[in-house]
Amino acid sequence: MLSHDQIWGAIDRLAERHDLTPSGLARRAGLDPTSFNKSKRLSADGRLRWPSTESIAKVLGATGASMEQFLVFLRPDAGLSKQLAGELAGEPDDAFPPQGSSIPLLGFAQAGAGGFFDDGGFPAGHGWDVVEFPAAPTQKSGVYALEVQGESMMPLYRDGDVLIVAPGAQVRRNDRVVVRTCAGEVMAKALLRQSPRSIELMSLNPEHANRTLELSDVDWIARIIWASQ
Repeated sequence: MLSHDQIWGAIDRLAERHDLTPSGLARRAGLDPTSFNKSKRLSADGRLRWPSTESIAKVLGATGASMEQFLVFLRPDAGLSKQLAGELAGEPDDAFPPQGSSIPLLGFAQAGAGGFFDDGGFPAGHGWDVVEFPAAPTQKSGVYALEVQGESMMPLYRDGDVLIVAPGAQVRRNDRVVVRTCAGEVMAKALLRQSPRSIELMSLNPEHANRTLELSDVDWIARIIWASQ
């Protein structure tokens, strides 16, 4: 069972992960800045107050975190970067020790050019930079990072944010993904649905329309497993 302290602790750790106070996290999510204050966690008569599922959904949307990532933060001993890649991939606790690992980094605008990916969407070729991320040994050869450039993914991702992408991870409905078309267009979207012939993608920026692509026009699709903001 989930406890009151676990839920509020996860919110506190998520805020810390993004260098925010609980009030700053609430403000980013479009909530009353006092929503997550310590004083709001108990009623005047001492009864426990729980955050609503709507509040949690707004917080996840505002930070780009998935429910799997939020569940990691339910553990009181969950460090800001402790075993994240392994735990999100479903590996058991302590499957590998916390460690820094260099993974390839590329600017989003450059990802559409040829020569940076193989046919499976894995990083290849020259011209990549590197960034530190605690990738599991089994993932290290595939996980890479894309740096957001510009404001087209606002308000979810801002200029300079780094998206951690796992091309070998299973992609499911509502996952945030990076898609590259056969024409060389690269985009970050949320996967709404996939049929045997097409995929429907939701834009992260409400000012941009959703997209429907024929699978024959898709070069590759890869799951975003984390965002460094």
